[in-house]
Amino acid sequence: MPARLTLVSHALCPYVQRAAIALAEKGVDFERIDIDLAHKPDWFLAVSPLGKTPVLLVRRDDGTVPVFESAVICEYLDETLPPPMHPADPLRRARHRAWIEVASATLATVWQYYTAPDAATFERRRIELAKRFEQVEGALGEGPWFDGAFSLVDAAFAPALRYFDVFDTFAEVDVFATTPRVRAWRRALMERPSVRAAVAPEYPRLLREFVERQSGHLGALSLAQRDAAAARPLPPQATGGPR
Repeated sequence: MPARLTLVSHALCPYVQRAAIALAEKGVDFERIDIDLAHKPDWFLAVSPLGKTPVLLVRRDDGTVPVFESAVICEYLDETLPPPMHPADPLRRARHRAWIEVASATLATVWQYYTAPDAATFERRRIELAKRFEQVEGALGEGPWFDGAFSLVDAAFAPALRYFDVFDTFAEVDVFATTPRVRAWRRALMERPSVRAAVAPEYPRLLREFVERQSGHLGALSLAQRDAAAARPLPPQATGGPR
């Protein structure tokens, strides 16, 4: 029997990660299908009016209903599956929804950051990101999560923060220098099982290769780091020389 829930995914889509995190936190079985967004199959376009991932296919006795847009998917999951990931208090819930919008804006700035065509634009985007995370710093509680229990806000920000686990491997650019709470939050998120499982093991390699293909400044830093690593002499044990 097919899974009741199918998450239509792309390996690098940060919005897919939000839905995957929510599904994992709910402890529900689901099927995940990756598609190539450069060559979208007809069946996908039929269920995704905007041609974007994620799409959640909900199978019911009367047929399959597609739910698209990550925020809508997460809201649907929270309304239909325990445990709740939104606070019960209406005002806190509204605040959480507002900060999910901030997370989406942050993802847009991250995209501008890693596609910046030159060093000057890259630096402007770095400053924008640092200022955004300073805003987040002021909103964070004592930790380890955004506001008490792990919530949909945590799920929304995790993909944005995950990018820097990859970027930090080849570029010494710190956007978190003035935000100790965000740094601690980032560490806690990356250790959360649902967050870790939201991407495949090859995600770091695929993301780095994708950044390099954008031909921007960050991609150039990545390629330069690769060239420097290739130019370093191998240790004697690796060359078969004297030990």
